[in-house]
Amino acid sequence: MDLHEFETKAIHQGFKNIAGIDEAGRGPLAGPVVAAAVILLSKVNIPDLNDSKKLSPKKREELFPKIQEMSVAFSVAVIDQEVIDEINILQATRLAMKKAVETLKITPGLLLIDGNQKIDSNLNQWAIVKGDSRSLSIAAASVLAKVTRDRIMDDYHKLYPQYGFDRHKGYGTKLHRNQIQEYGPCPVHRKTFKGVSEYINR
Repeated sequence: MDLHEFETKAIHQGFKNIAGIDEAGRGPLAGPVVAAAVILLSKVNIPDLNDSKKLSPKKREELFPKIQEMSVAFSVAVIDQEVIDEINILQATRLAMKKAVETLKITPGLLLIDGNQKIDSNLNQWAIVKGDSRSLSIAAASVLAKVTRDRIMDDYHKLYPQYGFDRHKGYGTKLHRNQIQEYGPCPVHRKTFKGVSEYINR
């Protein structure tokens, strides 16, 4: 698949400073949702770059500094579990993406957003379903978001080692659900999520 397809199309339409936007952490039972925005250098090639879910943790860590080096601008935004519980995960994800875009040092001419939802912005936007495997810029953003979030969850593991956050990163694995059942939720759990809410104030 041509990961330059949408960037090439955008350039032909006269857009400059094309930013890929993606998030990590919509589904977990704990921790933040993280979004990244990346404007890559023109005609850049980053070997092995793909949707972060298709890459090993080791490969994502290797690509993380390379993406930053090959970017005109990049930014990452983190929305914590308290805000997720307050406004819901869809709105928290859109807010994280909006903040990532707004903190870029260069104003993008076009946003390539992973998924089918646009964000609250007056900037030109293309929502691209499965964009993280169809656009180099979105793939780059997916790696920055995923690595950042994984590092946050590793830090949470040091605070709450009984949950195994270093292994599952907050996703609802059997181990994680069993630990919630045994110990109850901790401060970084998403209290409104099924799998957590039923163990509050039991």
